[in-house]
This record gives sequence, structure tokens and C-alpha cells, in this order.
Amino acid sequence: MSTCPMTIEEPQESFHIVFFPMMGHGHMIPMLDIAKLFATHQVKTTIITTPCNATTFTRPLGSYKNVGPPIDVEIIPFPSQEAGLPEGIENFEDVTSPEMVGKLWKATQMLEEALEKVLEKLNPNGLIADKLFPFSTRVASKFGIPRLIFQGTGYFSLSIIEALKQYEPHKKVSSDDEEFVIPNLPNEIKMTRLKLPEHIRESDKTSNDHGEFLKLTIQAEVDSMGIICDTFYELEHDYARHCRNVLGKKIFSFGPVSLCNRDKEAKFCRGKDSVIDEVECLKWLDSKKEGSVVYVSFGTLTIFSTIQICQIARALEASEQEFIWVVKKTKGEADEVDEQDWLPEGFEDRVKDKGLIIKGWAPQMLILDHKSIGGFLTHCGWNSILEATSFGVPMVTWPVFADHFYNEILVTEILKTGISVGAKKWSRVVDDSVKEENVTEAIRRVMVGDEALDIRERANKLKEMARNAVEGGSSYNELINLIQLLRDYRP
Repeated sequence: MSTCPMTIEEPQESFHIVFFPMMGHGHMIPMLDIAKLFATHQVKTTIITTPCNATTFTRPLGSYKNVGPPIDVEIIPFPSQEAGLPEGIENFEDVTSPEMVGKLWKATQMLEEALEKVLEKLNPNGLIADKLFPFSTRVASKFGIPRLIFQGTGYFSLSIIEALKQYEPHKKVSSDDEEFVIPNLPNEIKMTRLKLPEHIRESDKTSNDHGEFLKLTIQAEVDSMGIICDTFYELEHDYARHCRNVLGKKIFSFGPVSLCNRDKEAKFCRGKDSVIDEVECLKWLDSKKEGSVVYVSFGTLTIFSTIQICQIARALEASEQEFIWVVKKTKGEADEVDEQDWLPEGFEDRVKDKGLIIKGWAPQMLILDHKSIGGFLTHCGWNSILEATSFGVPMVTWPVFADHFYNEILVTEILKTGISVGAKKWSRVVDDSVKEENVTEAIRRVMVGDEALDIRERANKLKEMARNAVEGGSSYNELINLIQLLRDYRP
């Protein structure tokens, strides 16, 4: 059954939408999927990116089966030199220091003129740009076209972010580890200051530049046509109503957008080149029993210390579960740590029959869709949460930074499709505060016993809801409605 239903519309290549994603794989990959969905409904689409990020789009498009107008990629120069960056550093995954993060961020905010030139050249009917490009609303207005904001999270996280901003409950507790209730939400949600992002936790110390940027993003949202969230109504229905009716947000949700990748080739080609061959990966998975394998991956930006990597290895071994583990060197230590020092001595030999270790990029969607996968140890990035949900995979949650701790609450307390390892502090670098015995216990609870069966049953129900949403249901209809609004737009 198709997860991207065809429409009966005739191609109208004069109707053209441009996409402008932030330079990070967690932003670029779902934006490509959204472009595919628009193309499915006979919309001409173009993606704007920079030279070193182009293959993230051109590679999967090489296997893309056109069902509408082709998807084009427009490459703009990246101001590396002007921002003080080495040539070739154009993606947040490639940075190796906080200083470099700042310079890359500066470079992304210098792309306004390049965006103007593309819009002048293409004369599109609309712009869908990342929330982190607030200047794009101004540029779209200059050309008399609507701008939609791509928000890389769901209704639940947006609701928490707005409540924290409005009520500041974190400022009413006396310590970082004292719990507080986040007001005015459909459920009683508790957090601690330790789990909040740095810019919220230390708002009084926030730089003037950061504060000014937040103001720009808020104004850009007000002036835009609305927000696009990669989620689906049934997953977060209480919070969808809260965002729209209580907060007054103009939000369009037609996810999970990843489900537009139907065949194995499309799933395998998402993102960067995989370091494992598709046939080899599937052969290993095919050799395992249904629901017996834990998939372990922490996204593209999570930074682990070598000590913590060794603890994860020991936890996996102690869990006695079969596993696929996507592991990478620690940024900053990458050139100093020998490969044999990543893992406990003899680990790979001891687990060679039970574990597959992938050192680099892995075809996550292809793996999660395999029947042998029974659990997913995840950092709780929103893309990973949605992909696991789309395939009915229970989760072991280990949030790190960004919106991860909000997403964990959704999974473990609202949806009840996962078990937490007990991470307590938002941090850009994972320390050794999560003990291996906690990871082992959480894995076992998700994989073995009656509790695991209950979690899996709930996860499978959400899987069916996700497919129904994109196959003629709520997400499909919302996409159709948005496209019609864009077609009808008059400045």
C-alpha cells in the first residue's frame, strides 16, 4: 500500500515552492521528505543548499521515483571565509569546538542576500524555510510570497516551550534539581532546571545577541503564514488542540513525512553514504528472530566521552540482548583516541555473534523497519522518535540536549512506549552520570517480560495510526489543505 497517495491533479509546474533547510542532517532530511510530498501533489519544488551539503539531497534524489514535477537543487555559496571557518565546514555535524559552532551559526545568518538572489531568479509561489532563518520571512515578504516556518519538533515540545516562556516556573524553585510543574498544559508535566536548555536555564545570563535572535524568530513567526511540524494529529491530539486553540498557533502537520520513502532503496539512501552495505545489513537482520534486536543510535550531533562509550558497551553486553550499535568517535578526541580504545578490551570478539557495530552513518529507517528490531536506544531527537513510532518500535530513552528531554516525557509518560535510562542533565557533551546498570535495566524492561509486551502493543497501535494518517487520513488531508491555501494565496 502506498504511503504517499497519488492525486488526480494534473501537473502545474508554474506553481512552485522553494525549501530552505538549516545545515544539519536532522533538518535537511525531513525537509527533503516534505519536498517529495509536495511533488507527489504536482507541485514544482526546489531545495536551496550549499556546496558541501548538496549530496544529502542529490544522492537520494538519484533513486527518487518521480510522480510529479522533478525536485531541483539550487546551490548557493557558503560564507566560510567571511565567518572565519575553514573551507568545507558547512554543516553542524562537522564542527569540532564550541568556537566553531559560533562561527558556523554566524555564517548561516549571512545567507539572506543569497536567498534573495534565488527567489528573484526562480520567482516561486512560496517559501518553506527553517525556523532558524528568521530573515527568510522578510525576504519572502519582499517578493510578495508566503513564508512557512519548518519547526523540527512536535506539538508537545512547542507547548512546553511556550509555557516556559510565558510562566517561567523554573525561576520559582530554589535548586536545579527541584521539580516544578509546567502550567497550563493538558497533563501535569514536571521537570527540573537541570533538564532545560542552557538558554532557558540561564536566561538571566543569556547574551544580548542570543536574546535579540529569539526576538527575531518570534516576530518572523508572527509575520509568517504559519508553522509546519513533522507530526500527526493522533499522536499528540491534546497538544495539537492546545497549540491551535489555546496558544493560537497557525500549525500544519502532515507527518510522519519519512513514510513517503516506501521502498528499500529510498530508505537506504536517506542522508549520507552508509558505511555498511544494504545487503550486508539486511542479511544480518534477517538472521535474527522477530523483535529480538536492540537498535542503538544517538543521532548526528550527540557527543559521547570515551568513558561513556565503554559504559554503553558494557551495558549492552550485560543486557544479553542482540543489538545493532551505531557508534562514532568523540568530537575533539577523534584524532587522539585510537579505534581500539573506543570499546572495552575484547568486547567486539565477545559479542561478534550477538552484535553488529556500525562505525559511522547507518541506514536508520531501513533498520527500524525490519521485523527483527524490538527496541531502540535513542537520544530522543524528534526525527528518531517519529521513525520509531512509524514502525512500532518501543524505545529506551536517553535525552541529551535540544528538545530531547521534552520528547522523552512524551514517550515515557504520555504515549507510554518507552523506558528512561534516567538522564538528569541537559548537556552538549554526555558525561558518565548515566550508569551502565540503569541502561541495562531499561533495555531489559523494553525487550523482555510482560511490561515489554504492553509497551510493544501500544507502539504497534501508534504505528497503525501513523500509516492511517498519511494514507488518506488526517495528515494527507492537512497537506492537501495547505497546498490549496498556497495556491489561493494573494498578497
